[in-house]
Amino acid sequence: MSKAKSGTAGARREVPFELGLSMPAEWAKHESTWLSWPKNPLTFPPAIVSKVEAAYVEMIDALGRGERVDLLVDDERTEDRVRSMLSSKSVTFRRIKSADVWIRDYGPIFAKGGRGQAVAATKWEFNAWGSKYDDLLSDNATGLEVARSTGLRVFETGVVLEGGSIDVNGRGTLLTTEQCLLNKNRNPQLGKAQIEGLLHDYLGAESVVWLGSGVAGDDTDGHVDDIARFVNEDTVVCMTEPDREDANHAALKRDNAMLSRYRDEEGHRFEVVPIEMPREVDADGGRLPASYANFYIGNSAVLVPVFGDSRRDGAALETLSEFFHGRRIVPVDCRELVYGFGGIHCVSQQQPARG
Repeated sequence: MSKAKSGTAGARREVPFELGLSMPAEWAKHESTWLSWPKNPLTFPPAIVSKVEAAYVEMIDALGRGERVDLLVDDERTEDRVRSMLSSKSVTFRRIKSADVWIRDYGPIFAKGGRGQAVAATKWEFNAWGSKYDDLLSDNATGLEVARSTGLRVFETGVVLEGGSIDVNGRGTLLTTEQCLLNKNRNPQLGKAQIEGLLHDYLGAESVVWLGSGVAGDDTDGHVDDIARFVNEDTVVCMTEPDREDANHAALKRDNAMLSRYRDEEGHRFEVVPIEMPREVDADGGRLPASYANFYIGNSAVLVPVFGDSRRDGAALETLSEFFHGRRIVPVDCRELVYGFGGIHCVSQQQPARG
């Protein structure tokens, strides 16, 4: 937990913070939500891809009631097929080829502010979570094409960062984990202070809250969007695991304690609201990173992952509904989506509305 300082002293390039731009909270009004249609057979084998597609249709139809959905498809044939599956008319098809669906991590992260409340795109490098998947490295270029397709100003950072590794409250505080951002498979040349400076300069983070490590089964090295999320400027929901024998128990207990101890510059603290983790979800003999924290806040709907456990699913839905009055809480069955080691938040990226 520390105060972020600018990392641009002596640098020549202009950065978003100098223009009054910063990353808005997810609940701020969107221009659109970006998604990429699922098709990678290694991520979603033929036996489950139809159920993943059904989850996408549900997400798109729910989001389309309140905002445009920009959907990446590889070609005209795919566009025609997907169009026939959707009832929402608020979809703009983008024929931008992608290797996989994880646009939260390879796509641009948007910033807003300054004169006229302008919006810009920051493009970070994507190295497939520490070069774990060589076949997905091409999505770094996909993300840059997405950024340029918006017609917005694009700031290229030259630094590895995934969107799922951070969360912001729109008031200058950013959540992340040491396991991910300080991992030597990302930016081994950068220390904590340098990373904080970059988060300040490109995303407007005045204060960075460093949690420890992520949930079991997470191949991203501890993305925070499976651990803790802001639901308003002063409140964080954080996952908990009551079973002391569970692999997540100790790490989540530490993360909750760190959030409870946090104080901002004026001495204010967060309200930390616990949500119990789903029951363990496994596939092919390994644990999957199922988490209720991987929800997504749209203009008119909040998409919440559920996993076929009526008690724990219901408790998570009830807790989140307390913070999003005026938005419909939409449970989305993610038992097949999480087979790809991600969830709703991982496959979506918000573009803020201008003005």
